[in-house]
Amino acid sequence: MTLTYSAGSLVTARGREWVVLPESAPDMLVLRPLGGSDDDIAAVFPAFEEVAGAEFAPPSPTDLGDARAAGLLRSALRIGFRSGAGPFRSLAGIAVEPRAYQLVPLLMALRQKTVRMLISDDVGIGKTVEAGLIASELLAQGETRGLAVLCSPALAEQWQAELRTKFGIDAELVLASTVSRLERGLELGQSLFDKHPNVVVSTDFIKSTRHRDDFVRHCPELVIVDEAHTCVAADDNTSAQNQLRYELLRRIAAAEDRHLLLVTATPHSGKESAFRNLLGLVRPELATVDMDSPRGRELLARHFVQRKRADIRQYLTKEDGLGDDSLAERTAFPSDRYFKDETYKLSPAYRALLEDAIAYASERVEAAGEQGKREARIAWWSAIALLRSLVSSPRAAAQTLRTRSAAAAAASAEEADRLGAPLTRDSADNDTLEGLDVAPGAETDGTPVEGAGARLAELAERAAALEGPAEDVKLKSLIKHLKALLADGYHPIVFCRYIPTAEYVAEHLEGKLGARTVVKAVTGTLSPQQRVERIEELAAEAGQDTAARRVLVATDCLSEGVNLQHWFDAVVHYDLAWNPTRHDQREGRVDRYGQKRDEVRVITLYGSDNGIDGKVLEVLIKKHRQIRKDLGISVSVPDESSTAVTDAIVEWLLLRGQQAEQEGLFGLEALEALDAKAAQLETDWKSAAEQETTSRSKFAQRAIHPEEVAREVAAIRDTLGRADEVQDFVRHSLAALEAHVVELGDGAGTGTGSSSGSGAGSAPGSGSGFASGDFTAEVSGTPAGLRDALAPVVGAGLVENGKPIPFRTTSAVARGEAALVRTDPVVGALASHVLNAALDTQAEGRRPARRCGVITTTAVTARTTLLLVRYRFHLTLPSRQGEKQLVAEDARLLAFQGAPKNAAWLTQDQALALLEAEASENTDPYFGERTMTRILDQLTEITAHLEGYGEDLASELYDSHRRVRRASDEIVRGLRVTAQKPADVLGAYVYLPATTAAAVTAAPGEHA
Repeated sequence: MTLTYSAGSLVTARGREWVVLPESAPDMLVLRPLGGSDDDIAAVFPAFEEVAGAEFAPPSPTDLGDARAAGLLRSALRIGFRSGAGPFRSLAGIAVEPRAYQLVPLLMALRQKTVRMLISDDVGIGKTVEAGLIASELLAQGETRGLAVLCSPALAEQWQAELRTKFGIDAELVLASTVSRLERGLELGQSLFDKHPNVVVSTDFIKSTRHRDDFVRHCPELVIVDEAHTCVAADDNTSAQNQLRYELLRRIAAAEDRHLLLVTATPHSGKESAFRNLLGLVRPELATVDMDSPRGRELLARHFVQRKRADIRQYLTKEDGLGDDSLAERTAFPSDRYFKDETYKLSPAYRALLEDAIAYASERVEAAGEQGKREARIAWWSAIALLRSLVSSPRAAAQTLRTRSAAAAAASAEEADRLGAPLTRDSADNDTLEGLDVAPGAETDGTPVEGAGARLAELAERAAALEGPAEDVKLKSLIKHLKALLADGYHPIVFCRYIPTAEYVAEHLEGKLGARTVVKAVTGTLSPQQRVERIEELAAEAGQDTAARRVLVATDCLSEGVNLQHWFDAVVHYDLAWNPTRHDQREGRVDRYGQKRDEVRVITLYGSDNGIDGKVLEVLIKKHRQIRKDLGISVSVPDESSTAVTDAIVEWLLLRGQQAEQEGLFGLEALEALDAKAAQLETDWKSAAEQETTSRSKFAQRAIHPEEVAREVAAIRDTLGRADEVQDFVRHSLAALEAHVVELGDGAGTGTGSSSGSGAGSAPGSGSGFASGDFTAEVSGTPAGLRDALAPVVGAGLVENGKPIPFRTTSAVARGEAALVRTDPVVGALASHVLNAALDTQAEGRRPARRCGVITTTAVTARTTLLLVRYRFHLTLPSRQGEKQLVAEDARLLAFQGAPKNAAWLTQDQALALLEAEASENTDPYFGERTMTRILDQLTEITAHLEGYGEDLASELYDSHRRVRRASDEIVRGLRVTAQKPADVLGAYVYLPATTAAAVTAAPGEHA
């Protein structure tokens, strides 16, 4: 038995029309409803159900619409495409509209037989989206059957949500907390990585010897590694954690046919060996290639993309070969960060506590130095932990004083350094943040340090007594500055280093910032999912009152990889980080793509008299800001020089705790040593900045040119539509369906619960948080069919209870909002309703789009017919798994003057311009229907032209697929594109000249 119906052909079954998909077999047809989505795909067995060939029904001349009907129908059709015909198979079906610059890594990937890339764009540009685009495209083309994302456990659920909501990829979480449940569902001998093709995996969990081998053996064909810089070894001194991660990735990368995407904003941490090892994972020869040679730079450019914000703020311009600015894109990044450093002085009681604690720590270090190297290092780390907790908060100080140092368990000086450094330094390693925001030195047993119990207990009691703004001037200062931020309409995040500090601050802020301010804390005591829920609770509570404000107090468990720009627009550094990169990462939670504020505010609190903050701010934080301002990028502080400076600061402080006669001599020497080390740090840092500048220039992305991206962007928009078309469609369709639309742009209206703007009650000039063009729509009065379509994507309660849906002109929206882009689920549901209502003449309620129309207008001088034609194509795409058969769709506007038999065809631009034609007078319904009947009866005269146009489109598609994949002959060998016949005439619209409309319609014979 042979297959009767080829892929792409139309059949009728179960009372409706379907498109035959390539997965069909002789005894089973896999069908997608005409105009439906992949969610509606069904299998039909011809032996048991009646299946017959079908042709798309022509429009009815009695179902006439107005002048806007053609444009709405075309837009609804294009928005509804989920199987676009272009070389990017996935773009029609994902729920994100990529910026032009984000297509560069995708173009690079499609030119590689096996994708190996290092994506190192700046913080906030959208590396997750870029990696997701590549992953979804490889899956759509059949190049891979599954993927694994390796990341920090804190980011695992965010990765899972991003893959699901933006790219339609359902991935299972493989974490220490989930693996037991997953393994219980396995069959005998089955790997969970075989059962679950898409997984998001904790890097530190899977690197263990128990799970590593199984993962390597059953690893998916595509692996994405987030924060890849934490997974490379630089030398023998690299931490054991990094060594294990590197060994895992080295084994994964050893499979030459495995796709590998390494993602990091900081590929070069200052250690050339680590950077080389990272590149070696991409391609082994990159680890040793001469990067100063033309061949080395060319090879690297194929696999490495690294851009800062200035590179992509306006990516496509006239200079990029566009000829005009029709494709120019400005990306919504805040223009700048406003920095303000605010100082405070300790109260007398707090000052006395600090001096006594310094004296105690100094004595411990001096005594330990006489006992041996191990004891000296233990005492050193304990002193640093104590000092940092004291300048953080009274509660963190009290907890530290009541517990003993983790480093006390060390067997050697080297082990003391290894255990103590992560607890006191500010590591840039994502995974080490988990659980390290406890008070430094805290352990579960709570055993006091031997021989010092009474003194430590007394200091702890004094610290606990200093809680509250009366004695804690730092907290009092925070309250003052938060009130100023809130008065200006900002929603700040307060970053603390330790859990006790964050809890203490949140507790004392409650009730101090006004009745309409909601305060919540997020720390490492919460799971990643609980953190997200806590933030959403905060947004929801504040959102119940449009004038309410929200304040989030957080530890550094939220400082990396988390998207907070939808809810917050200011950062307060309550505790200084000793690694300036940590400040940049904190600020990057709000200063990123999608932030509504043009300027985010950053306030840094520091103590002018505690001996630590002032020097850290001067030597580290301010220099980091200046380098970032000068270069437009962050340059990591050189590790060894930074450590030397912070050690010198602590050493100077500890000397102050010794006897007065020693303080003058040794204090001066310590200050001189500190100045020398600070000068050396500045020299090393400038050198690193110069190297980074040279590196950025040397490794600038030259494999893909802007004009190449512009050509593909133009092709995508020709098929899928421009953003302004989507916005017009949504507005006019909602209005026609009797939704209640309220404009919010330029400060009009009020904000919603999930808005990160200031909404009502903003100070003058502070910004409303809404872009021009934003609006809300209340849909409870629209037809039941639309409400039913919207309920699954926005919630039935919201639809029926009349709560407005916020529509945003940006594609980066918060939960509960809709983006005015074609891939947004709310926009898709609206388009589906408009299209289905147009095709169903029996549909109840208002029908904004119609398949026919006769319009009298001054825009034409002769009778002109506009056709909306849907083309279907059968694509054969070669892949490593063999040829893949696909069915794709495209919609085109074709227009001609005169009668169909003697049609004078217009250009595409002329046809498109007809959508803007406005009726200059009413057309008599009788003559309109008569004219429409005459045109439809003669459409067979233009069948040859429609089919020829379809062949031309197929040829263009073939060339486009070849162009994108041109780098490898193997990738394009076997590529075929065939136009399915006949094409579907979805709509027909006749435009009559205003001066001769009656004569033309009433004429007994045909004429041009």
